[in-house]
Parts: sequence; structure tokens; C-alpha cells
Amino acid sequence: MTEALHIVCPHCHTTNRVQQAQLGSAPDCGSCHQPLFTGAPLALDATSFGKHVQRSHIPVLVDFWAPWCGPCRQMAPAFAQAARELEPGVRLAKLDTEAHPQVAAPYGIRSIPTMVLFQGGRELSRISGAMGAADIVRWVRSVQSS
Repeated sequence: MTEALHIVCPHCHTTNRVQQAQLGSAPDCGSCHQPLFTGAPLALDATSFGKHVQRSHIPVLVDFWAPWCGPCRQMAPAFAQAARELEPGVRLAKLDTEAHPQVAAPYGIRSIPTMVLFQGGRELSRISGAMGAADIVRWVRSVQSS
């Protein structure tokens, strides 16, 4: 029997049950019927952050960034490329720390960009500084294998 995972929809933020074996088969949301994986980072806000980080059974990599941050903007295409490579095994998301400082504050984000990998609501690891796509993918996989 395959294991059912909770996957939060990037469109309507409804939690879906998806068989682990079906993750690679482009599953759709049971509520809004949109794809559960888009191959692009998801923009989070105060409400959706908790839903994705707490409810999702797959790891969630959050890029804490701000629009005024040059290195953050420079890293955005690499983060998007990493999303295409890491989904559906990892959800990549972005949180604008300027628009949602109350969400970032409990995590003590001191510099941006900072990426935090969450699993089951817990922080697994974090890394600060702009990185290329290959380095992001390598870092996430190294954390998952440790």
C-alpha cells in the first residue's frame, strides 16, 4: 500500500491527500482542480505560510527576501529554476519579509536572502546568501540525506 501525503494546493491552499506514487503524475487539487505542482516558487503571505509549512508532508523551502534587496532579486531566477528541479519532492516558496515581517520575525531572519528548509512544521536547516540553482538543489539534497 502506498502512503498518502498531505499536499497543500498553491492556488487555493486546500490540503489534498495524494498517494506518494502519484506525485510525479501531475496531480490536481480536489477543490479548485488546478495543478498541485507548477514548477515555480509560490508567493506566501501570513495565512498561506502556516498552511504550507505546517500541513504539507513534503519539505517546504522558503526564501525569505525583500523587494529592495539586490542579491534577493538576483537569486530569483535561480530559485525558480531550482523549483523546476526539486518539485514534486520539495515545495519552493517565497516570503516577502517587508510585506510580512510578523511571519519572518519568529524565525530570527537576520539577513536576506535566507532560505529555510521546513519539514512537518520544523526547521531542518537554513542558509543565507544568494546562490545559483545548482547550489540550491545540492544544498537541499544534502540536508535531506543527512
